[in-house]
Amino acid sequence: MNRETTTPTVRSMPGERARKWAKRHHDHAAPSTYVYDFVWDPDAEAVGPFCTDIDGNVLMDFTSHVGAAPLGYNNPEIVERLREFDLVDPLTIAGQDFYVSGENVGERGLPGPTELMERLTEHTGHYGLDTVFLSNTGAEAVENAIKISYDHTRGEYGITFEGAFHGRTLGALSLNRSKAVHRRHYPSISDIHDLPFCTETDGERGCGCGFFTEDSSKLRELLDPERGHVAADDVAYLIMEPVQGEGGYRVPSEAFMAEVASVCAEHDLHLVADEIQAGVGRTGEMWGSDHFPIEPDVIASAKALRVGATISREEVFPDEQARISSTWGAGDILGSAQGVFTLDAIDEQDLLANATQRGRQAKERIRDAGIDGVVDVRGLGLMLAVEFETKTLREDVIEAALKRGLLTLGCGHKTLRLLPPLDVTEREIDLACDLLVDAATSVNS
Repeated sequence: MNRETTTPTVRSMPGERARKWAKRHHDHAAPSTYVYDFVWDPDAEAVGPFCTDIDGNVLMDFTSHVGAAPLGYNNPEIVERLREFDLVDPLTIAGQDFYVSGENVGERGLPGPTELMERLTEHTGHYGLDTVFLSNTGAEAVENAIKISYDHTRGEYGITFEGAFHGRTLGALSLNRSKAVHRRHYPSISDIHDLPFCTETDGERGCGCGFFTEDSSKLRELLDPERGHVAADDVAYLIMEPVQGEGGYRVPSEAFMAEVASVCAEHDLHLVADEIQAGVGRTGEMWGSDHFPIEPDVIASAKALRVGATISREEVFPDEQARISSTWGAGDILGSAQGVFTLDAIDEQDLLANATQRGRQAKERIRDAGIDGVVDVRGLGLMLAVEFETKTLREDVIEAALKRGLLTLGCGHKTLRLLPPLDVTEREIDLACDLLVDAATSVNS
């Protein structure tokens, strides 16, 4: 498969083998989120955004496995470096009880948890973060972020935002404000306050989002010593996604983020940045937070990083051993190595600049197409969103795009999201945009 010339070719989606595989899978799988019956064939050719399913269809994957495959399929930076090593078993170790060295494995050594934590502190040093706890998933990263915040501040209150999604474990669920189905009938952490998330273009007071009041903001009023009903000293953390993911790829206004930064600084609020989707280069900066004046005290990362990571300052983490712990914490050797290779590729190939350029290209192409039923095209870097007038229209476009060989995903209520590989090319953006525009046009005709 030649990445420079490959184009999607679809006979039928899903094909006969994919339908059979999906049925076999669901014979034993609990109900969960399955967008469509796309069944990847890992033995078939795949490169960059191009992959092959078990019926031989060649597709463009502009979901990057919901951002968890940031460099697409079979990226040389990952595959060739892994080939240097004679991989061993176990690759998942009891990381809280053992250390592992890869110094004598391969020409450059197999990087593991130690090297990944070093890289992460290098990439968060501008926030003064110097300590990492590794885990398996983004939800675990968020759980540990709020746990260390409760422990460090001794506060009892948490502040989240409308539209937020932070994970599916019980603690993280308590912070979600995106869809009722995520939380319904599950117990929640008490004393969580939510506020509007301002995405208005101007973001000025009175813009209509509900965050700004006539002469202040809901956040400032909540904590006001005389008029507010929450004492700032009792707040354990304020948690936010720099760009909301599941909530609809909602990009906050500059005025909103400036106000959050100002209030956090004034009251010394503990700010947790959920960078599960926006982090590791997706927005054109290493962290979504880097676009704004906020100063995170804790960063939660996962997906593109290949492991979960809670990053903060040494003094924020508990001194007491086993206060936060996990048998498999810091124990995924292969995942840690992939995380190191991913961060190295972003630096060495200047992929932050590529994400910015290609994201701008995609937005311009889709906007210029003037698609009927599209109400907004937005995003930062390669965290891209196309919002439609209705959910039904969005779903029809996703299905029509699939039949043309373009994999996309929904988010929010009526928004389609695009997550190309961070090294996506100009040709690939043009090709995907043509497929998307053609799909939307066919639905509208």
